[in-house]
Amino acid sequence: MAGQTPEAGLFASLRRTLATLIALGQARLELVSVEIEEQIEFAAGVLLWSIAGIFFGSLAVLVLALTIVIAFWDTHRLLVAALVAGGLAALAGVAVLSVRSRLRNRPRLLQASLAELKRDAEALETERP
Repeated sequence: MAGQTPEAGLFASLRRTLATLIALGQARLELVSVEIEEQIEFAAGVLLWSIAGIFFGSLAVLVLALTIVIAFWDTHRLLVAALVAGGLAALAGVAVLSVRSRLRNRPRLLQASLAELKRDAEALETERP
């Protein structure tokens, strides 16, 4: 501190502290933006594959259902049509349960950012005299 007044040293220390806080805030904001991008990519992927699955699955099921009903047209067409409809309803129920399970098990939004902020707060509390 030779050659510096106590006030200059104090202001320099405050500037360094402020610069550190700004750098910490910037790092946390970058982490938040990365997590938001990951969540958007996850949601877009789920949506795209869901639409593709629904479209092609619907076509396949329609053709299969028509094939089964045509095969039993002369004997038990109403029974077969009812069984096909019941089977399709059961498959729809399985699909709904699968989507619900996937949505429940998705990564929590901003999970890494919240963990980092919690670690920062713990580190600040342990540094106190």
